[in-house]
Amino acid sequence: MLVSPTIRAAKECYPNALVSVLVREPYGSLLAADPNVHEVVEAGNARGSILDVLADYLRFAIRLRRARYDLVIDVRTGDHGAILSLLTAAPQRVGRHGDDKPIWHNWLFTKIVRNPPIGPPSVHPGADQSLRVARAIGIDTKDSTPRLYLAPVEQARAIELISQFAFAPGTRWVTANPFSRWKYKEWDGGKWSMVIDHIWDAHGISTVLVGSSDEAAACDEIAAKCRGRAFNLAGRTSLGELAAVIKMSTLHMGVDSAAPHMAAALGTPSVTIHGPSDWRAWRVVNDLQKIVTPTMHCVPCNRKGCNDTERSLCLEQLNPQAVIEMVEQLLHSLTKRNN
Repeated sequence: MLVSPTIRAAKECYPNALVSVLVREPYGSLLAADPNVHEVVEAGNARGSILDVLADYLRFAIRLRRARYDLVIDVRTGDHGAILSLLTAAPQRVGRHGDDKPIWHNWLFTKIVRNPPIGPPSVHPGADQSLRVARAIGIDTKDSTPRLYLAPVEQARAIELISQFAFAPGTRWVTANPFSRWKYKEWDGGKWSMVIDHIWDAHGISTVLVGSSDEAAACDEIAAKCRGRAFNLAGRTSLGELAAVIKMSTLHMGVDSAAPHMAAALGTPSVTIHGPSDWRAWRVVNDLQKIVTPTMHCVPCNRKGCNDTERSLCLEQLNPQAVIEMVEQLLHSLTKRNN
């Protein structure tokens, strides 16, 4: 999602170019409908014996080489992307210097970008992470806003999934994703239940919980604690379908994870809880995108919980009322805007 402005910049600079995007499975669905993307290439995780893995990797390398790319830009700093860049045999391969990388990492590129400057304040901070690399070779855009585009099939599937909850036509409902890849960024499920109950009691608005299949059981626990209407959709959507569900919702609530980025890229209002991670490095706050942070003086510490213990006391002490107040502000402003 955050690389979408870089893709758009490439098309603005080279309108006739065919832009392919290489991502890991299953993230390709998030870019498949982007009008600036010619092709999404997904790199899967090979399984089986060593020979099977090597054969699969060889087939993938041949596919990349046969595409005959003119320019490859690796917007990450990992070794895997650097190796795949080399395997394309593109005459121009641009990568970002990594201080912690072995020396051979830089040899895989024809141009290494060192310490690319941060874009001006108008540039979206999350998008700028990749735009800095492209900007170093003259590729840039005036519009750095990340955007997601939905395929019709994903929109239809989202409508089908939501229809099972029997919402009346015109009913407002919100989505909530209480989970992150990193547990130290998450908030207590009982507190989420309190927020969900308030939204139902004060506004009659139901909540649809979303997440991965691994998070479905935890969503059941949160829903079970709610007096109000809470529905569990975790593990039942692809990423593209999840984006379509978030697009349909009145607002999205979550923690520091991918879902709030989806909401922002789709134009869905959101309230996002940040604890130890610094939202300023990745997000833009405006009338539609709101951030809730604890008031402790150490926030943000940019560590994996307190002293890297994977436990964040700042989030444990965050009062549900702070989240409720921000949700209320956003719902009030949306009501005024619609009237």
